[in-house]
Amino acid sequence: MSEVQSTASDQQAAYGGGGPSVSKFLEQHYRHFNARELLAGAKAYRDFVDPARGGRMLVSLAGAMSTGELGISLAAMIRAGKVHAISCTAANLEEDLFNLVAHDEYKIVEDWRALSAADEVALRDQGFNRVTDTCIPETVMRHLERRLLKLWTEAADSGQAYTPAEYMFRLLDDTDLHQHFQAPTANSWMLAAKEMGIPVFVPGYEDSTLGNIFAARVYEGKVSTHNCVLSGTAQMERLIRWYGEASAKGPIGFYQIGGGIAGDFAICVVPLMIQDLKMDIPLWSYFCQISDATTSYGGYSGAVPNEKITWYKLEADAPKFMIQSDASIVAPLMFAYVLGW
Repeated sequence: MSEVQSTASDQQAAYGGGGPSVSKFLEQHYRHFNARELLAGAKAYRDFVDPARGGRMLVSLAGAMSTGELGISLAAMIRAGKVHAISCTAANLEEDLFNLVAHDEYKIVEDWRALSAADEVALRDQGFNRVTDTCIPETVMRHLERRLLKLWTEAADSGQAYTPAEYMFRLLDDTDLHQHFQAPTANSWMLAAKEMGIPVFVPGYEDSTLGNIFAARVYEGKVSTHNCVLSGTAQMERLIRWYGEASAKGPIGFYQIGGGIAGDFAICVVPLMIQDLKMDIPLWSYFCQISDATTSYGGYSGAVPNEKITWYKLEADAPKFMIQSDASIVAPLMFAYVLGW
């Protein structure tokens, strides 16, 4: 085992030791309302990815789940073979590595709701970027920028191109970075994805700190072209190929955390293949979304699962779940149940 690998017991220890105590708790107490929906979705997820059925699951990540350290449970899911692809915002992509490299330098603000504008200015002037109760140090962004700039310029000058996730995987390949790890490697979902060889799709890269930095370096000429980072449409082509190959082996499910581009980008691959490419492929065969968005007129994040049927996204008889709650609470519980903890 290498220094960046970890075992399933490392993740299970984060839940308080061995045994299925979390699962038993859910089965005993989560019987109604959103709690019942949570348990039902977790049971269906567990059954869907059971080796006997051969189902595969794509997980989409919106918001700032990496800064919320969802990696503690998501990495365990990936390493256990319960997640087979990821679609995430670029913020979730980069923030997993930010946490891995600078976890001990983060600042927690317990009474964050009471912060004044002056308090926010003070945090900014101290070099922190706040996400709810968690403040990310600007220093880690500049640390990774220096390493990425070398990779970007080398790729641009040699006519190569990589996805945003592939650049992060290349960073993780650099053993010199390992000495800077502050969080347990078991808690990094990006490291788990790299180890397990699952694809990570990142639409809207420009909507992130490192995406902004990349655009700035191209603008000033330090990176010679934008083309060294594969675009969203190029990543969609890869997703088409992944879905075609994976769906030939078994059903594909969709587990969505939040809304936004990470979810809509990935789920749209099916209508693209059916309506635009005239391919005979199955629709998504399981759907679960955790969102605090209420059902609304024209809003994607609050759209009920059945709406997806008309768009050739979801099988009419697929298990469908909408859990209206906080994903930082719900997802780790569901993942623990799927893992049998």
